Amino acid sequence: MEDIVDLKGVTALVTGAGQGVGRAIALRMAQHGAGCVVVNDYFEDRAEAVVAEIEAMGVRGIAAQGDVTKLDDLKRIVADVETAVGPIGVLVNNAGNMGPAGVVRSRPFWEQEPEEWDLSLGVNLYGVMNAVRAVLPGMIAAERGAIVTIVSDAGRVGEPRLEAYSGAKAGAAGFMRAIAKSVGRYNVRANCIALSATKTPTIQVDEDSDIGKKMLAPYIIRRFGEPDDGARMAVFLASDASAWITGQTYPVNGGYALAV
Repeated sequence: MEDIVDLKGVTALVTGAGQGVGRAIALRMAQHGAGCVVVNDYFEDRAEAVVAEIEAMGVRGIAAQGDVTKLDDLKRIVADVETAVGPIGVLVNNAGNMGPAGVVRSRPFWEQEPEEWDLSLGVNLYGVMNAVRAVLPGMIAAERGAIVTIVSDAGRVGEPRLEAYSGAKAGAAGFMRAIAKSVGRYNVRANCIALSATKTPTIQVDEDSDIGKKMLAPYIIRRFGEPDDGARMAVFLASDASAWITGQTYPVNGGYALAV
């Protein structure tokens, strides 16, 4: 049976892929025909652990330690990958939350200082811009590419006490729409996936607890997301199965907030 989301040997770079949703995306990319999966993470040991899983599947993996908030780190990663295996055909901007700090419970916005906003803006907006800036020259030269950015329903509907995070995710989605319009002529596509509460190492809540039930009350499908829910959509948007789709944001959220 034909695999309609076969990645046909492309090299895929996934940022923040040492755990959680990023790890699931990297593994799914390997499962669906990527020739090489580049696993970026701030922590090298986490990247190497995921690469070991990828290589156990018979697919080449490259561990790429780097901070997505630093353009020079992304340029170095891309240059090293291009030297080793050729151009990057798929970029998944997954690095998020507050970067290496994980999830930070912030104070009310009116009590915050700008350096607190930087935790959200750095990885969720500038990190996306840096990675796109680093990979686009190669994609444009090849006249082919797919960029997928993991955003959040916080960027679609807004979340209290996550104002800077909500703004950064909304900014990333707007940036991707603009990029889609700029690079469509080169056969490069750019889309987003908006996730809601997903089971990751930084979000561990029992669905049957009082807190879990309260969190799930707005969801049509009463469960938290699994990392693989987002990973499956990422593979679809990276593949030729979505060849005529660009500039879009797809909610993968159990019906928490509906798209119109």
